[in-house]
Amino acid sequence: MTATPFPSIPQTRYADSGGVSIAYQVVGDGPIDVVMVPGFGSHLERAWELPRLAHYYHRLSSFARLILLDKRGTGLSDRVAPDALPGIEQRKDDLKAVMDEVGIERASLIGHSDGGPLAMLFAATYPGRVENLVLIGTYSKRVSAPDHVQALSPEFYEGFATEVAEHWGDPIAVDLLAPGSDPDFHRWWAASLRGSMSPAAARAMVAMNAAIDVREALPAIHVPTLVIHRTGDAATPVEGGRFIAEQIEGAKLLELPGADHFPWMGDSEPLLVAIEEFVTGERPGSVPNQVLASVLFTDIVSSTEKAALLGDREWTSLLKTHDGIVAAEVSRHGGREVKHTGDGSLSVFEGPARAARCWMSIAGRVGEIGVAIRGGLHTSEVELVDGDVRGLGVHIAARLMGLAAPGELIVSSVVRDLSVGSGVAFIERGRHELRGVPGEWLVYAVTG
Repeated sequence: MTATPFPSIPQTRYADSGGVSIAYQVVGDGPIDVVMVPGFGSHLERAWELPRLAHYYHRLSSFARLILLDKRGTGLSDRVAPDALPGIEQRKDDLKAVMDEVGIERASLIGHSDGGPLAMLFAATYPGRVENLVLIGTYSKRVSAPDHVQALSPEFYEGFATEVAEHWGDPIAVDLLAPGSDPDFHRWWAASLRGSMSPAAARAMVAMNAAIDVREALPAIHVPTLVIHRTGDAATPVEGGRFIAEQIEGAKLLELPGADHFPWMGDSEPLLVAIEEFVTGERPGSVPNQVLASVLFTDIVSSTEKAALLGDREWTSLLKTHDGIVAAEVSRHGGREVKHTGDGSLSVFEGPARAARCWMSIAGRVGEIGVAIRGGLHTSEVELVDGDVRGLGVHIAARLMGLAAPGELIVSSVVRDLSVGSGVAFIERGRHELRGVPGEWLVYAVTG
């Protein structure tokens, strides 16, 4: 039996829009419908490879039926010639086609970044089909002009266009869009962009977006609207969000701290709470913070014998050095140390590859002070409560550590599968029963 630690990728389906196939997915079965309009580059299936984004989607689908789509010419939707990229008007019809295919008469519409202008135009054109409108980190005019200085300067946007033209295939503008993100995110972002558009299509898209201007449509929007903008977002200045809120009658403006352009990066919970309250009319109660996380246990091998050999004072000093190394490496690899477990530790990471690399760094450094460690690593949905972490995934990681030899990190097959392309190597260690955990588990050891 193979255990499934988190929901599988939703099935990708297609809606016909004038002979063009528009890819979409339906997530959850909540009482209301929420349609997500993505930004510059999207790929429905690659999105689920990023734990933060998967959590963001699952969180939205906890109170709604969530509809995701790839816009015409991008992702899994039909590609078009770079010189025939569709404008907002055509994509507006594509959005309507997806709603018709799913059987949605009225929906809450969420537009992020370059998807915002499309969502605004749709709400102004089809108010009877929009329950309410949520705009996140977006704009009404992409490039500034003398009569609209609340947008990116022409020089700034030209620099972005040059980066797309000369470095497509790399993680374009990642420091601007997700400052402080790690190499794992950079790899995912680059792969997602490559999967979304060809180089020629990307260049054409950048040129097309430079001409976007939906300011005239703003006064024609008469559905309840929430504008959310992070104040440090350098990709879409907050002044542009303020302008939108001023121009749409009755719109609410929520400014949040942070510099991440992507709503699922940084502290996404206040944003998600605001969306849920706005589209449902009810403020969510205290709900468990369920996230997809990689749980890492480490443990000092033969700690009792070593303590007896060294004596209390020297052992305490050695343990303090060990704990300092663990804390430093966990932080350096983007994880969070949850707690000490006597002579070991429990930490959580957003991705399994960085957790495995962290363990290898810890093992190397503590080896220099004469300490051998073992470890267990598993990725699954866990519950974060008051700084602690709970759930079956925690117990699985602990049981995996029990299978490890000195100097060895044992991981589940889920960790191996999610780490493809990361450079972390694995060797199979057979199938095992884990005490208190259903089924038989195929496990691997990290090598290198």
